[in-house]
Amino acid sequence: MWYNICNMSLRKFPLVSGEHYHIYSRGNGKRDIFHDKADYQRFIKLLFIANSEENFRLSEIKDPFSIERGNILVSIGAYCLMPNHFHILLRQESDGGISKFIQKVMTGYTMYYNKRYEKTGSLCEGKFKSQLLDTDNYLKYIFSYIHLNPVKLIFSNWKKDGFIDKTQKSRALTFLEEYPYSSFHSYIETNKKESLILTKESFPKYFPSKKTFKKEIIEWLSFNDNERPQGKAS
Repeated sequence: MWYNICNMSLRKFPLVSGEHYHIYSRGNGKRDIFHDKADYQRFIKLLFIANSEENFRLSEIKDPFSIERGNILVSIGAYCLMPNHFHILLRQESDGGISKFIQKVMTGYTMYYNKRYEKTGSLCEGKFKSQLLDTDNYLKYIFSYIHLNPVKLIFSNWKKDGFIDKTQKSRALTFLEEYPYSSFHSYIETNKKESLILTKESFPKYFPSKKTFKKEIIEWLSFNDNERPQGKAS
């Protein structure tokens, strides 16, 4: 049985407990890793159930969001799943927590994926990437960066060109509000069970209300990639 889902070793910089990171990974050869609603929902459930020092079998749990997880490995501030990659904003809560968490998520998801689609071999392209969010400005920006990813599904060049058309901005915001595979909804609604994935108290209170969160998102729709803050790769 194959378990080397994403290479965890030989990182350029160590992942430090108490620090915030942007974690991302994409399908091997840029292939899609999510094909339908069931795939996305499987991964989202794993984001919750795998974030524990305990081990649980998702197939044996009727409602994964109802379990008592005990001590968590990471605090999650945002996530977004795209057809061939995913992004997660998190803080490491214990030594080795990020690597353990990603390994548990990807082991569970890859076993599911390979069985469902009769595949073998690696699903991710090399080791997962991590970016240390070493400034307050960069950490705040990553909330928007992650949640804005789905916009490329309707405006493929928006990060390069930025938006100048109010109609485009309105369409993009509506699309984000309707996109079901990110934590966007957890910042504009209060009754989503997926909100349990997040540990908002482990992050600065940048968005005390739905209004301030939307305002930040809308403002970043007007910028291009050359204006994004930078952090340290690890």
